[in-house]
Amino acid sequence: MPTAHALAGLITRLHDPQYARWAAQIRRTGGCRRPVHLRGTVEHYDRATGRLLHRYSTSTEPDGVLRVPCKTRRASRCPSCAETYRADTYHLIRAGLIGGKGVPETVTSHPCLFVTLTAPSFGPVHTRRENNGTVLPCHPRRDAATCPHGRVMSCTARHGSDDARLGEPLCPDCYDYTGSVLFNALAPELWRRFTLALRRHLAKLGGLAPRAMRDQLMVSFAKVAEYQRRGVVHFHAVIRLDGPDGPTSPPPAWATLDLLGEAVRHAASAVTATIPALDGQPERVLRWGDQLDIRPISMDGELTAQAVAGYIAKYATKYATKAAECVGTLDQRILPTADLAALPVRDHARRLIAECLRLGALDELACLRLTQWAHMLGFRGHFATKSRRYSTTLGALREARAAHKRDEQISVGRLPLFDEDTVLVIAHWQYAGQGLSAGDALLAAAITGVPMPSAVGGDAR
Repeated sequence: MPTAHALAGLITRLHDPQYARWAAQIRRTGGCRRPVHLRGTVEHYDRATGRLLHRYSTSTEPDGVLRVPCKTRRASRCPSCAETYRADTYHLIRAGLIGGKGVPETVTSHPCLFVTLTAPSFGPVHTRRENNGTVLPCHPRRDAATCPHGRVMSCTARHGSDDARLGEPLCPDCYDYTGSVLFNALAPELWRRFTLALRRHLAKLGGLAPRAMRDQLMVSFAKVAEYQRRGVVHFHAVIRLDGPDGPTSPPPAWATLDLLGEAVRHAASAVTATIPALDGQPERVLRWGDQLDIRPISMDGELTAQAVAGYIAKYATKYATKAAECVGTLDQRILPTADLAALPVRDHARRLIAECLRLGALDELACLRLTQWAHMLGFRGHFATKSRRYSTTLGALREARAAHKRDEQISVGRLPLFDEDTVLVIAHWQYAGQGLSAGDALLAAAITGVPMPSAVGGDAR
């Protein structure tokens, strides 16, 4: 139920003489929940004569500001901007699989695998298992052992998909919280070492030196990170073999799909990351989990390029845009002095956060910055990454979208038609706040159809 303050703000905005222009700004942000407010001017000058051709100033805009999308990737903060990122990621992945956006359609003939690299086990957790649509018992054990803490390591429940226990350890006191946090922190490094080992082994299988392979073969990839319910990340990746010029050139005949699969299996089992001795325990070696999923991608096979593009884009929006809050933690940083008991998180996530803060205080692990990334349960890598030559870039997609909007503004007369070679553009912008008042949020939801949360106000001023 809207508050009296929100209703008063809504009525005030509706009676504003500039309401139509304000509504147009809101539509242009696409329903952004926390639009950035800018003050400034843009001036167009003739380079030859110095004559002012056109001048735009926010002084004539509603509230004296221009509202632009916040462009966050987190759906918890702005679903509208997160959806734009999801769509861009989809097209980026799709272009590398079936062509488009500057990638030739012949890329579909290149050897390509969909690979899932998982995390190792840090202790049994409640899980949902299915077989042909039938939900199976979680961890049925006829002669289940009792752990040192007095808990029977068995669970016969058939968990629903929204069961709060999913991902929770059968015994929290036995669970390896240290290993879970350290794996998240080192997952980006494990991925880097995996790609290096993959290239080296491909060169070995081809009878080439690693440097010489660059003249014949290029490994291209795109990957996204997914948080499992237990709070650890694993990676889904498209890995493709190209010729030396990237997707525009075919790989050599010896670079087959089977060869790529063999190299992936070798690299996944070979790479490790070592943690120095902590708490009187010996040094620890972390590696990928035993579950390695490798599936070929083909336009006429069971796993099509279209399906993989949609699958990875789904995870890009479900996880990359949600960060770690989808497993019961927060979407903002946690101070070391915070009262963990008061945080609105699951007990399992609370323990993981506490372990991040404890390990982050150790000098031996200062480089992992676990304290700063406690809200991410130790993971500080990018959720969606790709190799340089896989396909187009997010920057190129944004530039194309900006050019389209600019052409649209020129067509309706809001911007002058000019030649960039003969016109000098000088812009001055100043940050003036962010967010929407309660009343403006209600109106924005009605205008764009994007639901607003109960509290979306920012520091707009």
